[in-house]
Amino acid sequence: MKLDPVTIEIFFHKFTAITEEMAITLQRSARTTYVKEAGDFGTALATPEGRFFAYPNFLGVSGFLDSNVGPMISKIDKLQPGDVIITNHPYESEGLATHMPDLHLVRPIFHNKRIVAYAWDFIHSADIGGGVPSSISPKFTDLFQEGLQIVPMKIVKAGVLNEDFLNFYRANCRTPDVNLGDINAMLAALRVAEKRVLGLIEQHGVSTLLQAQKDLVEYAGLKALNVQKTIPNGTYEFWDYLDDDYNSNIPVRVRCKMVVNDGLVHLDFTGSDPQVDAAYNIPTSGKRHPWLTLKLMHFIFSNDRSIPLNHGVFNNITVEAPFGTIVNPEPPAAVGIRSATAIRLNEALVGAMTQAQMGLMPAPSGGIMIPSVLVEQDSKTGARQVMVLQSLVGGTGARQGADGVDGRDSSLANQRNTPIEKTEEEAAAKITEYALRKDSGGPGEWRGGTGVVFSVRIAKDGSSVLGRGMERFVFRPWGIAGGKPGERARVVVNLGLPNEKELGKLDIFNAEPGDIVTIMTPGGGGFGDPLKRPEEKVLEDVIFGYVSEKSALDDYGVVIRNGNIHKSRTREMSQKKRCLKSEKQIYNFGPERDAWEQVFDDNNMCELNSLLMQLGTSVRSKRRADIFYAVMPNLAEFSSSDLGSLIGDPKKAKSEFERQLDVLRSDVRELSG
Repeated sequence: MKLDPVTIEIFFHKFTAITEEMAITLQRSARTTYVKEAGDFGTALATPEGRFFAYPNFLGVSGFLDSNVGPMISKIDKLQPGDVIITNHPYESEGLATHMPDLHLVRPIFHNKRIVAYAWDFIHSADIGGGVPSSISPKFTDLFQEGLQIVPMKIVKAGVLNEDFLNFYRANCRTPDVNLGDINAMLAALRVAEKRVLGLIEQHGVSTLLQAQKDLVEYAGLKALNVQKTIPNGTYEFWDYLDDDYNSNIPVRVRCKMVVNDGLVHLDFTGSDPQVDAAYNIPTSGKRHPWLTLKLMHFIFSNDRSIPLNHGVFNNITVEAPFGTIVNPEPPAAVGIRSATAIRLNEALVGAMTQAQMGLMPAPSGGIMIPSVLVEQDSKTGARQVMVLQSLVGGTGARQGADGVDGRDSSLANQRNTPIEKTEEEAAAKITEYALRKDSGGPGEWRGGTGVVFSVRIAKDGSSVLGRGMERFVFRPWGIAGGKPGERARVVVNLGLPNEKELGKLDIFNAEPGDIVTIMTPGGGGFGDPLKRPEEKVLEDVIFGYVSEKSALDDYGVVIRNGNIHKSRTREMSQKKRCLKSEKQIYNFGPERDAWEQVFDDNNMCELNSLLMQLGTSVRSKRRADIFYAVMPNLAEFSSSDLGSLIGDPKKAKSEFERQLDVLRSDVRELSG
């Protein structure tokens, strides 16, 4: 570092202030609920090479700190003052855009004909065309179904809007007016950045500004390395599951091997499943990527909040994400619901960190982020209005010394609640319930945070409810150190009424007027032995509605009658439960995963995926499905979460799985000559 510490600190705060002013400008000027209420946007300043050297502390999405606008910029032959580039293309931007509703804009900031920085912002737009309103569906199999693909191009040329692009955009979007309002807000935020950066140059000089960029990145890297050195050296491996890929009932596995050497961290995702014929693939371009390192970023900043927010935080982290897998798909694989896979992937990293040292990380959260979307149709014109009802999450996992947070989870993005009044101002539908979900948090000495219950009553003919990123219907958010798993997700129409129906993992539900659609999100995992939780805390949980009296008895051994603890019965029940307890394990996955892994163990699954990766892309998915359906013929019709009964005799099923592996080995040998 060449600048003195005081100057570096001054620039840290000035740079951060610029990105926050950008964020305020964007959010206050935006048109859509996604941006102005939920906060699904981002702003940053990037170096001349395209990496972020400044980022807001609290505004917008927190997880994109390690993004790289360099590949996007490299696609443009010549930049001049006043230009702005746009893209939403996951592959052409090399993972900057991770699904197509995310529009990214970049403006070069010139000083004396030299680019000294780039201003960047993004929004999640309400619609970008494609096969469904809001453009995202789990069933899509390739990028062409997911909407308008915008390769990097100029939306503004030397200060003049590209009207040809805007006309083309309007024709390919269901909500062009509000989306273009958001784009205008983005452009305004970029102009703010340029003005403020040029003001800093006038005050401090261009050479000092450029050196401050480098020094802040180096400083962040050094401080982050000190935090990473608290992780014990070693190799740690963990894997987790998505319920399925929506187009089949086959669970999807992600795997993380973390190698730590004196603070240097290598993350190897080899062993994760091949890319799927559905929208769950993560377009990382095989590089270190925000979706792959998010939990490490959380760990670093949780342990040192003074670290500057810039890409230097990741200088001592390397990544391997094999091409053709779900963490680095071959184009044009669909990517619309990449967030569901990213959440599960980062929970695999939580498992690896817990293996390294108990208590480094909390138990996993509810493990979902659902942008619940409502589509209403004008009865006279037939025009559709697309709006986000709520960004629904579960509770956070408990950690050593503290319960999880109820009904909130910022583990993927620090998005905000959408005010119900705002939703009902724009929609005819009514929100009938938005509450914490009793008994959904994993029991433990420290209880997992509860999920939520969210219900909407449909008012208009032609209305649809869409859910994105729905997960944890089968595999539970697991507990740690004797803590129990959180409850799983549910989606029900007309709950408690004669025409009640389970909807399961929702894509699009075409509702009738009067229908009430209820989404119940999972709770976070528990931490520590539930029988060690103080009785008074259990009583408090019951009084506040987080835990039922039944759960107090069954999970905590606490007998509550008439709002009071029955001391003698509680001592008796606790003693009985302690006698029945088995040896404490690091993880408590719940019966579903335990049953699954009696057949599909890690060694065989790693070999299966290695063999499948030696086949052509076009045949991998079918061959994989054929193997699972041969082992479990009823899997195709599977509609419940009782994996144990589905598997039947685990020894017989595992024998068939190993036979299928033998056949696959032979076929791969034959193909390789």
